[in-house]
Amino acid sequence: MEDSRPLDALNKARNKRVIVELKNGKQYIGKLNAFDIHINVVLEDAEEYVEEIVEKEVDGKKVSVKTGNRVMKRKLGVIFLRGDTIIIISPTQ
Repeated sequence: MEDSRPLDALNKARNKRVIVELKNGKQYIGKLNAFDIHINVVLEDAEEYVEEIVEKEVDGKKVSVKTGNRVMKRKLGVIFLRGDTIIIISPTQ
């Protein structure tokens, strides 16, 4: 049966691992525990991922460059993410 509403798709992902991307570029991966109509989300066993930054030398100056790779910054456990900061919620494999 096809999901008819966005909240139906979220409900289908409940108790499964999801990736949540925020407006500030951070990503959180964890088990979707709960959500509400504002898309406020509670994740269990959450881990925070950030884009890897390396320093390179360009024209004799050191500059920070984003590599495009995501690296785990820290394990957070249970977290609450405010819905108006969320861009994407996607199930993981």
